Amino acid sequence: MVTTAPHPSVGSQPVPDGTAPPPAVLTKGLERRFGDVVAVAGVDLEVRTGEIYGFLGPNGAGKSTTIRMLCTLLTPSAGTAVVAGHDVATDPDAVRLRIGVALQDAALDPKQTGRELLRLQGRLYGLRSREIDARLESLSDLVDIGDAMDRFIGTYSGGMRRRLDLAAALIHNPEVLFLDEPTSGLDPESRSAVWEEVRRLNTALGMTIFLTTQYLEEADVLADRVGIIARGRIVAEGTPDELKRAVGTDLIIARIAGDAGAARKALDGIDGIVGVEVHGDELTVSATAGPAALSPVAVALAQCGVVVEELTLRRPTLDDVFLELTGGRLQEREEAA
Repeated sequence: MVTTAPHPSVGSQPVPDGTAPPPAVLTKGLERRFGDVVAVAGVDLEVRTGEIYGFLGPNGAGKSTTIRMLCTLLTPSAGTAVVAGHDVATDPDAVRLRIGVALQDAALDPKQTGRELLRLQGRLYGLRSREIDARLESLSDLVDIGDAMDRFIGTYSGGMRRRLDLAAALIHNPEVLFLDEPTSGLDPESRSAVWEEVRRLNTALGMTIFLTTQYLEEADVLADRVGIIARGRIVAEGTPDELKRAVGTDLIIARIAGDAGAARKALDGIDGIVGVEVHGDELTVSATAGPAALSPVAVALAQCGVVVEELTLRRPTLDDVFLELTGGRLQEREEAA
């Protein structure tokens, strides 16, 4: 498993006595069974206070079951889970007061207006009317549904429902925010707005965010660390860059006109090159540090007399990580579900 030292900007801010704050989420041996089926098979997680933690996994891997246990919607069969300082099994009410949750299936009353739902949510968390007004105003940019705020939710589009559900999860300014595929079904502009809000909540308010997503780009852009679950167990964890480095080398793709054999020989001995494959007029160069090797490769090819028609650098992606660890690509699995 890939692990990482504390991120300098998250999860390591000292509390007044100089020690690091306790984890926002801590699980040990967390299990959940449904009869003879083991959905979650001993998950150990530590999400640091103030970080964005991306949680990835194919359908059936135990991802949704894990997040439902952390949100107190399911009771663990074994092991422990502590969220915002409280045990999800023995003190679920205290956990619920301190978390915000936006799940895939938004439970919204179609006969309420958006404003009525948000005001009710605020009252359930004990906010005064003036506090609710202030929260509605601060969330208005994210909600961005204009006059629809005073229309019945039953008339909302899927994207509008997602945005309203996210606003409801934020109305009480929670310590830990659980987002289960928050941008699923949103157009690119709305997705970008949600990304910006997630960043703002994390950087400006120090809010811990536990994020599941089917968009690997989303995890790459937003998450300080990523955990990948497969077959009910955590199979990898680390920063996006650490995970990508762990699965292999960078690739330099050179499309040339000329003697491919001579071009291949010209690359022998270049520092950082660990392999070269020839496929017709294309060379695939494996390098431990692609950006550093790119210029020497270009010079060597030019000096051996071939014409370089195209030279590109491809670095490992989270999709490559996911493919190696789970045997499938996340996006393909989600689309096929």
